[in-house]
Amino acid sequence: MAKVVNLLTTRGPVLAKNALEAAKPKFDTFLKYAKVELVPPTPGDIPQIRSGIQKILSGARTGRWKQLTVKEAWLNTLVTAEVCFWFFVGECIGKRSIVGYQV
Repeated sequence: MAKVVNLLTTRGPVLAKNALEAAKPKFDTFLKYAKVELVPPTPGDIPQIRSGIQKILSGARTGRWKQLTVKEAWLNTLVTAEVCFWFFVGECIGKRSIVGYQV
């Protein structure tokens, strides 16, 4: 037991320093993208969002979705799945439980 304590006190700070140095570039990259991607929409973004929704609805009405390439259809599927997953994650956070609502 004394060996383990001695090993942790001598090598622990060095290992922690190395771990922080290795994680810093990846964390900086995460912060770079998080500042752009994870911000809520601003009032200036509302017209662009509205035109995007109108474009989707008009494409659904006119049948433009039939002319999508496989790559575009796959990308649309992934975006839809991402929105659904974030919705369910938000629901779990809101109810503070993975299990359904308590009635």
